[in-house]
Amino acid sequence: MIASLAALPIVLLALGTPVFLVFLAAVAVTFLFVLPTPPLALHQVMFGGLDNYALLAIPFFIFAGELMGTSGIAARLITWVLTLVGRLPGSLGVSTVGASAVIGAISGSSVAAVAALGKTLYPKLESAGYGKERSAGLLASSGAIDIVIPPSIAMILYGLAAEQSIPRLFIAGILPGLLIAALMSIFIVIVAIVLKIPVVGRFDPAVAWRATNDAFAALLMPVFVLGGIYNGWFSPTEAGGFACLYAILVARFVYRTMGWADIVRAAGNSALLSAQILVIVATAGVVTWVLTTQGVPQAIVAWIEALEMSTFSFLLAVNLVLLVIGCFLDPTSAILVFAPLLAPIAISLGIDPIHFGIVMTVNLAIGMFTPPFGLNIFVAQSVTGLPAHSLYRGVLPFVAVQIAALVIITYVPAISLALGRSL
Repeated sequence: MIASLAALPIVLLALGTPVFLVFLAAVAVTFLFVLPTPPLALHQVMFGGLDNYALLAIPFFIFAGELMGTSGIAARLITWVLTLVGRLPGSLGVSTVGASAVIGAISGSSVAAVAALGKTLYPKLESAGYGKERSAGLLASSGAIDIVIPPSIAMILYGLAAEQSIPRLFIAGILPGLLIAALMSIFIVIVAIVLKIPVVGRFDPAVAWRATNDAFAALLMPVFVLGGIYNGWFSPTEAGGFACLYAILVARFVYRTMGWADIVRAAGNSALLSAQILVIVATAGVVTWVLTTQGVPQAIVAWIEALEMSTFSFLLAVNLVLLVIGCFLDPTSAILVFAPLLAPIAISLGIDPIHFGIVMTVNLAIGMFTPPFGLNIFVAQSVTGLPAHSLYRGVLPFVAVQIAALVIITYVPAISLALGRSL
């Protein structure tokens, strides 16, 4: 029976069943055959898991990202970044990474970044000499930076699941996100030199000044959002609401690129995506409740302690496991299920839970563009029209680059913790 229960989620995932239905099926079978429980308990646990004020930040930041993508703000940010790196070899590729990092500081949604950047940059990257596969791989992998750069939906969920400070997680994600962006940019410059990709433009102070003026209102958004959180002006949830209001004002009255009908349409799209995430939150909460009531986290902690596993070995094992899990589960599902199990073990081994949250987030960010089921691969496929096997080849070099960044972040905790300690 136990073996059958363990195999059920794997079989359902392999069949392409939506993740929330996989969770519900596993819990339903457990309630029927292993842990007899009144049906009302399932209802109470599911809705109790959603009764959390901090979860409101998720639809707010998704809406802000949707507004940014549909209003042309993303295009202005891309132009601004490109004017700053115009003289570099591979400047167009570097600007893709830079624009993704800036978008991440606004929306916190990897999927939104890939969709927004793909429509604008994929044709330019291909025509510049990067090739179809490499261009698509760059877009899919750059989007993953967005869940590391704050504000991050993944970090909000980790903070809730592991009972850690969300503002501290946001601060801890800044330097790791910049490190990933830097390594990606260095790799792109090397590729551009080897392939002799021509430089797209040159640095012109006058052009850069005009682009900065054009993007200034958009660039102020992450300053206000993150600055407000770090200075205690508002909570992450309130920051999400502010980001939505600011994006509407900028798009409607500053750039004049959206009408009220466009804003309503963006709200509808955001509601659909938010519902997809929150239904996973509800069902994953039941899975976590079952595991906790059965003493699974305590049993795992006892087992790890019996093995006398070192911190180095534990982090190595966690990285390997999460990299595999990330290939099959989206970050939302993986964090909600595994953070409550792994965070107590990390704490028992003396690992800072904030640092551990960043390690988990980076692992699952890599999983978002790792074959076979990385979500960003499918988003990039819809934007570029390339077959899946071409995208697999395109993303693999960037998987290697981000794994190198993961190793550095994992074993140099100061990268995650130094900024928070200095503030």
